[in-house]
Amino acid sequence: MKFSWSLAPSQPLLAGRLASALAVPPLLAQCLINRGLSELPRIEDFLAPRLKHLSDPFLLPDMDKAVERLFRARAENEAVVIFGDYDVDGVTATALLMEVLRPLGWRMEFYLPNRMEEGYGLSSDGVENCLKKFQTHLLLAVDCGSTSVETIASLRARGVDAVVLDHHQISSPAPAAVALVNPWAAGRQWDKHPACQPGSSDMLTTAHEPGRADLPVGQDARQRIPTGSIPHTELCSAGLAFKLAHAIVKRGRELNLPGMAEFDLKPLLDLVALGTIADLVPLSGENRILAWAGLRQLNQSQRPGIEALKKAAQITDTIGVYEVGFQLGPRLNAAGRLENAEESLKLLLAKTLAEAQPLANNLDRRNRERQKIEKAIVEEALAALRAKFDPNDHFVIVEGQAPWHIGVVGIVASRVLQEFYRPTIIIGGENGEMRGSGRSIAGFDLAAALRDCGHLLVRHGGHAMAAGLSILPDNIVLLREKLNELARRSLKPSDLQPALRLDAEVGLDEMNFETLYELDKLKPHGQGNPATQFCARNVSHARPLQRIGPQKQHVKMKVTHGAAWHEAVWWNAGDKSLPVGKFDLAFTPQINQFNGTRCVQLKVLDWRPPLT
Repeated sequence: MKFSWSLAPSQPLLAGRLASALAVPPLLAQCLINRGLSELPRIEDFLAPRLKHLSDPFLLPDMDKAVERLFRARAENEAVVIFGDYDVDGVTATALLMEVLRPLGWRMEFYLPNRMEEGYGLSSDGVENCLKKFQTHLLLAVDCGSTSVETIASLRARGVDAVVLDHHQISSPAPAAVALVNPWAAGRQWDKHPACQPGSSDMLTTAHEPGRADLPVGQDARQRIPTGSIPHTELCSAGLAFKLAHAIVKRGRELNLPGMAEFDLKPLLDLVALGTIADLVPLSGENRILAWAGLRQLNQSQRPGIEALKKAAQITDTIGVYEVGFQLGPRLNAAGRLENAEESLKLLLAKTLAEAQPLANNLDRRNRERQKIEKAIVEEALAALRAKFDPNDHFVIVEGQAPWHIGVVGIVASRVLQEFYRPTIIIGGENGEMRGSGRSIAGFDLAAALRDCGHLLVRHGGHAMAAGLSILPDNIVLLREKLNELARRSLKPSDLQPALRLDAEVGLDEMNFETLYELDKLKPHGQGNPATQFCARNVSHARPLQRIGPQKQHVKMKVTHGAAWHEAVWWNAGDKSLPVGKFDLAFTPQINQFNGTRCVQLKVLDWRPPLT
């Protein structure tokens, strides 16, 4: 897969003005412009995220109805059951709400579905088993339920109210829940909401103690949201759970209920960071604030489950986006991928390290097992596709085999997409109904496409870039044909070549410690706020290339343009073509620490012959 290089337009005059006003290097100013930030107030908020800039939780659709129903359950001593999901987002959102509602006087239970036996989402099998285990008249569906029309109608007929807290796309018609707290249900504009009118304010504090979680909203928040936009669509369910917790504490304080004034939401931000980063939602808008504050909380967290998981993952340094995405997240996901996520939830809720460490160690073992299963399926899927893939005809990849483990099909889809750069759905599972998971590329809304294929599917749901489905084996070929038909209408050939978006052309001498420290102000990086990527032209090798790694799959270089040189590493270069002579290099700069020494290292993204 070869990239199409896309260099952001240089704007030296604007970058110079911003650099002067903000006292930052012009290169950082250019990177801010590339991320759509050119106005000083927005840049200042971006570079200094603050919890006080979070908006009123009651701006979310149906939040008032959800809070009202929950408080009625509390007043009448009703049992409330959280029906969660088995990924990191669903588990952290469930844990957060358990840690808020139970101490504040609610009778709480939780139920996490079994991926293998009950499928994904608010399935009829999962709900039936949940109600057999717990008697309740109020089910709080977390990270699921936005397309569960029949299941929620069945619950209603049985006298069970459903409150849905979810961020996935909503079916049409929408489920008849008591409250559907989902940003996509918003049909109103921020500037028409009372909380966004001049003079409105709401300070969520802990008895007005300094240094505790202060979350004001109102006019300050209104200035930061474009008029007419739908708020909160970037939030995952962990972020929405934090919003619900904020709303509950706010309402409880208005009612002068015991315990509400003293309750501090800030320690829950470690869970929000885990869910937000692991769910790959954009780290923009309120997510940037939550991820920034959540990572700070995560690094000082006294939560036994986090400490145990860090030990199992052998994390000794600062936790950042990488550690959450590639070390903590996969271990929390491992239980739900292979069976049931209850072990991960119990880990996060553990009260002592003695309780938490065996759970973390078992998740680590399950993660290694997951990696072996995944590796085998990836190799099988890639081998089959390499033999038959036609880049001119295949716009969407749909592959399925009964033996493929349904717990890893989403990861396999990501690996296949990385090689072929096509929207990809991988399907597995035996005993009749099969289940699949898909990943997409820019320009192809996978969830919308599956809605157009609804007649071929048992169930489906998700986002534009990731979705899940259940399907009968006989319909897989028809699904492949229909999705390719849809993709040919919406995707151009140029859409099928991944773009490598570069922030600026730089000299190697610009890549120094001081510059990198300044660029760190853009962190945390993620979807919507990618790591900085640059290119240097006409570089050459200062020494011969060196193959490294157990299988010699990585390449280490020393590149120079005469005046300066840097070490560069191309991870998983494999058998790719390697540069010789003069070449242009695309890279992400980073600081490498090894054996007590530190140096600027370039992470190679791509190379090409020099432009003449």
